Amino acid sequence: MTVKRKLMAAAAVAAMTASVAACGTGDEGSSDTLTVWLMTGSAPEAWLDELNAAFEEEHGVEVNVELQEWNGIQERVTTALSEDGTVDVLEVGNTQTPAFAATSGLADLTDLKDELGYDAWYESTLATAEFDGQLYAAPWYTANRAVIYDKAMWEEAGAEVPTTREEWVEALQLIEDNTDYEPIYMPGQNFYVFAGFVWDEGGDFAVEDGDGWVGALDTPEVEAAMEFYAQLQAFSDSPTDNDEATPQQATEVIPQSEVATWIGLPWQAEAALDALAEEGRDVDYGYFPIPGKTADTLGSVFLGGSNLAVAERAGNKDMAVEWLKTATSAEWMAKFAEATPMLPNQEAALGETEEGSFLEVMGETAAYGEFFPLAPGWANVEVVPNPIKEMMTAVLDGEAHESAAGTADAELTERINRD
Repeated sequence: MTVKRKLMAAAAVAAMTASVAACGTGDEGSSDTLTVWLMTGSAPEAWLDELNAAFEEEHGVEVNVELQEWNGIQERVTTALSEDGTVDVLEVGNTQTPAFAATSGLADLTDLKDELGYDAWYESTLATAEFDGQLYAAPWYTANRAVIYDKAMWEEAGAEVPTTREEWVEALQLIEDNTDYEPIYMPGQNFYVFAGFVWDEGGDFAVEDGDGWVGALDTPEVEAAMEFYAQLQAFSDSPTDNDEATPQQATEVIPQSEVATWIGLPWQAEAALDALAEEGRDVDYGYFPIPGKTADTLGSVFLGGSNLAVAERAGNKDMAVEWLKTATSAEWMAKFAEATPMLPNQEAALGETEEGSFLEVMGETAAYGEFFPLAPGWANVEVVPNPIKEMMTAVLDGEAHESAAGTADAELTERINRD
């Protein structure tokens, strides 16, 4: 399967040319109009146009797509779900689904599991589509991080692709000892990468406690994860108080540095290659899964992505269900996978992947995908300043884990239980 490059450019075109209307102006209760909210950049233009043309021809319903921005989306969706007929189908971040389900804003799809193809979905995605034992969404796409390495730099150092954490550290040490390259770019606050290490150790960020949640950072498991993170971060020239987005590692750091290894998402790898080319540097990247503690298991990864849901107060709920079924079917997910570097909701839709490609690595890693606590209040935890990130910097700067984690746990517990 050939994965198209220039995802961001395609997203920009889609934002301009897809069928777009002003937010919240769908025909309320109309039987011949379906209002679908998608996030800018999620659906490739050609795929969306073909899907909607086929759907409209079959059902005689006009599909009105309204593109949304992630910034402020939680508030906009909350408002839309409280109104009749504002939206029929909507894209929601997979970790946001429980919060919207908890408000009774999403339609219960439990009785439609068979029709939706529930048994074919990646098992690792199911928890994000369910709440209190009921199904409220269909997984749409996911993406996870992989290790990106400069093949020439690794070859010069005599380093080989690792299969364990220990081998990974040994490879980075070879690069440090035998070259002038930065072995790995590891920001001090890349908590998406850190999360995988926490899950590898058997830990988590919060646990249920009665009717609420409590932070779980002050534990031996999280401390062990932080120790490994610190071991990797010691090979990096990055400060301890920045993350992968500030500055943007793919476009602002990697092209201006001689970095042998970094961890990112598929579109970040493509963006880095484009930026490197603009600098006159022809780089050949390789990709491998984040190694696990032993060779018989891969490292855990945060499985980010989106689900599709039907609004409980949809103006055209029956047609909304039909559109969701079509969009997330094996047929249309296969076409989706051809057009993006995202991982579709089921293995059958992935098709053949290019050997050594980022997509192949994501497919291998999908079974090791994990999520942050699926609590309605989790979104409050990630609001700046993120207490987990602050804990990471504190520990990297020398504060005892118990002290830094205790402070972070108190803040995390308050936030996650906040309405």
